[in-house]
Amino acid sequence: MNELIHQIRDLILSARRAVAHSVDLIQVLTNFEIGRRIIEHEQQGKERAEYGDAMLKALAIALTDEFGRGFSQTNLKMMRRFYLIYQHRMGQAVPGLLPAVKKGQTLSDFLQKSDVASQNSPGNIRAGASASFHLSWSHYVFLISVENDAERRFYEIESAGQGWSLRELKRQFNAGLYERLALSRDKDGVRQLATQGQIIGRPEDLLKEPYVLEFLGLDEQAKYSESDLESAIIDKLEHFLLELGKGFLFEARQKRFTFDEEHFFVDLVFYNRLLRCYVLLDLKIGKLSHGDLGQMQMYVNYFDRHVKLVEENPTIGIVLCKKKHDALVEITLPKDANIHAREYQLYLPDKTLLRQKLAEWGGEMEE
Repeated sequence: MNELIHQIRDLILSARRAVAHSVDLIQVLTNFEIGRRIIEHEQQGKERAEYGDAMLKALAIALTDEFGRGFSQTNLKMMRRFYLIYQHRMGQAVPGLLPAVKKGQTLSDFLQKSDVASQNSPGNIRAGASASFHLSWSHYVFLISVENDAERRFYEIESAGQGWSLRELKRQFNAGLYERLALSRDKDGVRQLATQGQIIGRPEDLLKEPYVLEFLGLDEQAKYSESDLESAIIDKLEHFLLELGKGFLFEARQKRFTFDEEHFFVDLVFYNRLLRCYVLLDLKIGKLSHGDLGQMQMYVNYFDRHVKLVEENPTIGIVLCKKKHDALVEITLPKDANIHAREYQLYLPDKTLLRQKLAEWGGEMEE
């Protein structure tokens, strides 16, 4: 009986998710088509700017009178911009996704041919709706405000792949995730962010500069201990895992191991299922020292020799500190060390400053 209840429950939840996703997709496609019709109609006008404003105002009044809210002049302008930004998807079939709307094709014809409306199985609806447009209209309203094409593509890929809510998308944007990841990559890696999102294939792919922990609620100016920082992270573990990135699983806090009759404690122990390795975090509220790096080296050596399985990859160590010293890290650690020092901050970064750093580094954001 319990098994039957679980099966039916999963079926109902799957169906509801599929219906919600289908509604989102239809709204996005409808707004895309509205934007296209507006552009095509505008292009027939002789004085486009003046004519366009008058036409949008009249259109907004007519649509609002008949259909109610959602068709204001501002919204129609967003649909118009949405089409202008994403019009390259017309006629382009994406592997594993729905074909795009072809020029001259009606929306109803598109939906019928792409089987969005005709599939009865919730699983089929879900698979079919994973289309060229695979986010909600609210997501796209935010994305079209992002001026840089590469940055916009990155956040679209990550939002879809990670299932970000609109709130999480805005948080990641405001926290400068794109720039922070780009600063830890070479130019090919920056280009990859815009075309594939964040791909985790090596330890360096996990890293950001800096880590942003504004969600902990700690005052930048107030005194707090490493224990306070650790406790705040545990209290906000879900948020911290999102900040760490893809594939992280939490294992332990103050993980104890004994060596030569002496006890040692690792602040935070995670496992990354994508890299199939342990990731150790040591928290430092002050300036990084060579002793901090040496301590992490010992932790990593112990896990590699006594904890990890033969088929697992080498352990990664990250010292999360308030202030690091690149020259100190370089002279202290061997070149092949799987240990990294990264700064954290308790407030959202200045995106303008991050972009400036990225430009100075030589990884200019591609348009």
